[in-house]
Amino acid sequence: MSADRVQRTRRLIRTGELADATEELLADGYRLGLVAAHDDGDGVLRVVYLFLAGRPDRRLELECHLPAHDPVLPSLAYISFPAGRFEREMMDLYGIRVHGHPRPRRLVRHAHWPEDWHPMRADAHRIPDFHGAEELRFLTVGGNGVYEIPVGPVHAGLIEPGHFRFSVVGETVVRLKARLWYLHRGIERLFHGRSATDAVDLAERISGDTSAAHALAHSLAVEEACAITVPDDVHRLRAILVEMERLYNHAADLGALANDVGYGLANAHALRIRERLLRLNTAVTGHRLLRGAIRPGGVVLRALPDARELRSLATDLAEVAELTLRNGLVFDRFAGTGILTGDDARALGCLGYSARASDLVTDARLDHPAVELPVTEIRADAGDVLARFTMRRDEFAASTTLVTELTENHCGTIEFITGPSTTASGTGVGIVEGWRGTITHRVEIDTAGRLTRAKIVDPSWFNWPALPVAMSETIVPDFPLVNKSFNLSYAGNDL
Repeated sequence: MSADRVQRTRRLIRTGELADATEELLADGYRLGLVAAHDDGDGVLRVVYLFLAGRPDRRLELECHLPAHDPVLPSLAYISFPAGRFEREMMDLYGIRVHGHPRPRRLVRHAHWPEDWHPMRADAHRIPDFHGAEELRFLTVGGNGVYEIPVGPVHAGLIEPGHFRFSVVGETVVRLKARLWYLHRGIERLFHGRSATDAVDLAERISGDTSAAHALAHSLAVEEACAITVPDDVHRLRAILVEMERLYNHAADLGALANDVGYGLANAHALRIRERLLRLNTAVTGHRLLRGAIRPGGVVLRALPDARELRSLATDLAEVAELTLRNGLVFDRFAGTGILTGDDARALGCLGYSARASDLVTDARLDHPAVELPVTEIRADAGDVLARFTMRRDEFAASTTLVTELTENHCGTIEFITGPSTTASGTGVGIVEGWRGTITHRVEIDTAGRLTRAKIVDPSWFNWPALPVAMSETIVPDFPLVNKSFNLSYAGNDL
């Protein structure tokens, strides 16, 4: 099914109708894909709720208008956990008040941010002074033998900043709270005013290990907004690149999980395989992280991937994974550790392998296809570290099969560039199954062909709340292992 045949419906509704409409959509199998606030500088704030459902692909938007001088929304947090987090984001960045939110604490803005500065408002041009950091406040868990372990936000090595507060009895974690958004870069604001067809370089840098998938989601959104149509062959070539991104990241994670329980030999071999995949990326696109190949209106490859080498690497990695799980100590550390139940994953709105390892059915390649692909669905049901390890192992094999099939069946050009026949304006949505899960971009473009709004949701936004849930009743030494089994992006979350 081509993207130009997907119908996206928009409904303008009053705020008093929002809760009932949301309940109906969720009961009908939709999920909340994103919430995007807009300040067009005309005295009115717009809030767009994008609901998504798959098989068949359905996309529906609810839009509310609020007076900019006193914007108030009813909270949907009691209906949808993700909605409550989107609401807190709008409170911070737009100054929208949310009536009835159970926990209206700051989310993006840290304690030292000025109370009355909302950086996504149209009049927020001057950056105010930041007057040092206040104390981070966490719920204190009391009782005999309970103590706290603070970790971060500054970590050893290359890990990005995040603060974790463990409440512990002995070695057992009673409660874990995570504080992120130390990395907030104002990415969405940086899209404003850029040419709609010349901003893909920014999309590629949202989360570096997901350059191809974010570039594709952005490109699909721009193409819908600008009425750009590309052939199915272009969609298939782009799919090859997104799968190659899945391959090198899954290979790295399989090794890193083994390394976290002291099995460094497996990690060494996994990194060897990852390096060969990165060199393949360079041969195909000229960039190890696959940048510069996907753009609105087209795709440019230097070569098709070597199917023979990919099959060889898949066999190699399968052997590394088998040897890892045959190690009794490794298996014991993986099995039953960091369990995320299917009910919890569903309630939190989890996506990608984190959700599929808990037996959820979610894959944008099948739910929201730009083109039909012979995708093999992989699922597990234990929801533990072992399940998230085997998900990556099996997805690596399935992605290799998909890439080799697409490569061997392709004939003709590997370069295609087009553009809008006239200056087009409008809105567009792009949905892609990145290696961590479903990525959603929504853009608005004015009559001059400039981006006036870009809303981006990386799967890590949905999946970060699952980490503290999976850590409940888990011992402190297993935190690095459980954390790596999700391997969430700080940058993709902290836009």
